[in-house]
Amino acid sequence: MEIEKSNVGAGGLLKRFISYYKPHKLMFSLDMAASMLISLLGMIYPVMTNRMLNDYIPNKAYRSIIIAGLSVLVLYVARMFLRYFVQYQGHMVGTYMQAQMRTELFVHLEKLPFSFFDDHETGAIMTRMTNDLFEVSELAHHGPENLLTSSVMIILSFVYLCTINVPLTLMIFACVPILIYVSGHYRRKMREAFNERRKSNAVINASLESSITGVRVTKAYTNADRELEKFEVGNKMFTKASALSYKAMGKFHSSTSFVTEVFNVIILIAGGLYLYSGKINFGEYSTFIVSVNLFISPVQTLIGFMEQWQNGATGFRRFIEIMDVEEEKDDPDAVDIGKVDGEIELRDVCFSYTEDDEKGVLDHISLKIEKGTKMALVGPSGGGKTTICHLIPNFYKLEDGSGEILVDGKNIKKVTMESLRKNIGIVQQDVFLFSGTIRDNIRYGCPDATEEEIISASKRANMHEFVLTLPDGYDTEIGERGIKLSGGQKQRISIARVFLKNPAILILDEATSALDNSTEVLIQRSLDELCEGRTTLVVAHRLSTIRNADKIAVVTEGKIAEFGTHAELIEKGGIYKDLYDLQFRNIN
Repeated sequence: MEIEKSNVGAGGLLKRFISYYKPHKLMFSLDMAASMLISLLGMIYPVMTNRMLNDYIPNKAYRSIIIAGLSVLVLYVARMFLRYFVQYQGHMVGTYMQAQMRTELFVHLEKLPFSFFDDHETGAIMTRMTNDLFEVSELAHHGPENLLTSSVMIILSFVYLCTINVPLTLMIFACVPILIYVSGHYRRKMREAFNERRKSNAVINASLESSITGVRVTKAYTNADRELEKFEVGNKMFTKASALSYKAMGKFHSSTSFVTEVFNVIILIAGGLYLYSGKINFGEYSTFIVSVNLFISPVQTLIGFMEQWQNGATGFRRFIEIMDVEEEKDDPDAVDIGKVDGEIELRDVCFSYTEDDEKGVLDHISLKIEKGTKMALVGPSGGGKTTICHLIPNFYKLEDGSGEILVDGKNIKKVTMESLRKNIGIVQQDVFLFSGTIRDNIRYGCPDATEEEIISASKRANMHEFVLTLPDGYDTEIGERGIKLSGGQKQRISIARVFLKNPAILILDEATSALDNSTEVLIQRSLDELCEGRTTLVVAHRLSTIRNADKIAVVTEGKIAEFGTHAELIEKGGIYKDLYDLQFRNIN
């Protein structure tokens, strides 16, 4: 699903882009000044050539020739240092701006709701943060520099060429409107083509990220050919989009280059005729031929700037499209809930992930979990159990009139999300671990935890003895997403970090369903200790793990079909008993 296009106009886009220069005003000003000096010093050679051909050489002023040449050399040395400054510091301004945008984008992404990440692939988002912002960085540096210096040089060159011969100068500048028209015509086509190429590049990155992450599954099922087919879909899109963009670029460059080359033809013919008729002398003609590059070079720079503008502007617009996605926001009257006791209540809750889902995932669910008790949710897949777990921490918002969820009697809409989530610990079936060490991942539950607290949490999760067997102990690198650890070991780390967080409310979403029986027994002991004194919501398919729950709710088709203790539900002989008998029919 593509991110919604930004409605910001060109003026608003430019205003937002310029705002990123503010922290770097001094260095940017120095960069522009240095660029101007480089351009002005570039006029020294044709001016000196004019003096040589029309004065020094005819008058045999040999000393003046040497002094003029050495003067030009000294100025070129100064120009060399100015170019170094522009290339280094100028690019750093662009880099600082890129880093600022990347930081803002990262912070913004962290604040976006779960629904955004449900709809957008990681690889596509990464493309906007890397490739697109690099193009923005290049525009930030070269754009103002090229635009300013080229504009000034065109004006100065016009004035200087007029001092040599006005009619010839006017003939050349008469071609400028044609150049502007041609550039504008093909620039629009380039913009559209480059935008499509960026979209296809995002598709490739998304496919690549998915394939690399799942490479072990691919190898296990020998499905490399299938992954190649999926990758080639985006690759072919990119090839097609690139062909269109390069076609537009080819038309743009060939047409604009032809117009600029016509300048030389005009000079060659008109200048030759003027020389033949005696309207100019040979020195003036030679100087004009040399000096006309003062005009042609900045024109060609502006033509190149058009392409750079398309790249950078497209990248910045794609950056803005994400930045304009609405963040998760607390209610204006939201308060810090503080430390909670843990009572949870769902009152007539209805929910669907998409607006066009008429049936919905939850249908008028009402449920109360007393503080310190253990509530289990069971039922067929897709019934709405995990959705309930996502709604309690306010990962997804309930629409007005769709019921309410209360913690300690307070509607979670009226408390800040951060204060609410600080009181909730979650252990899921699919454990996510960050690249880094075992210590880093356990400490994620409490960034300020001491070494003693980390070890204590590890012991309570039955992880400490295993860690001691490792050569690097808690400094052991676990690899991407904990690939170097077994499923049980990863689960214990996730339990340890919840111990460290010490929340009042605990959500166990299929925490042991992916483990073998022997590992499940060990993990279950840790989970039982973790549940002590906390309000616990357990989602489980293995009914043996929730027999001792205080209450069990059978959730199916978005409704609570049955509710009671294990014994009460067995005696009732309904859905729960059928599920229980199905799982244990082969026992005994």
